[in-house]
Amino acid sequence: MQYPPHLRIIRVMCSGMVNPELVVHALTQGADGVIIMGCHLGECHYLEGNFKTDARFEGTRVVLENCGVDAERFETVWVSSAEAPKFAENVVRFSEKIRKMGPNPLRVQKVVNA
Repeated sequence: MQYPPHLRIIRVMCSGMVNPELVVHALTQGADGVIIMGCHLGECHYLEGNFKTDARFEGTRVVLENCGVDAERFETVWVSSAEAPKFAENVVRFSEKIRKMGPNPLRVQKVVNA
């Protein structure tokens, strides 16, 4: 499976284990983008993990905007572990979207202030 070399994948047992604070922290500390991929809604091995993820991250975009981060730098995508091409497509698409947006302004500010 081919995907951009600058991508950093962090595997977790379930998307429901990802705390929104981690996403906000990553982006406010200068990450250019964060994409969370989980099982299709209703197909979670842990029964409700992806529904929890969906509910938890509903307000995350508002929090990001309030922190000065463009909410477009964050996405959730539902893709099965058997859909490797769809996974790769989404990674490439998101990576290209982030590239077009340019570096996270918060990262640029940190470099300038260093």
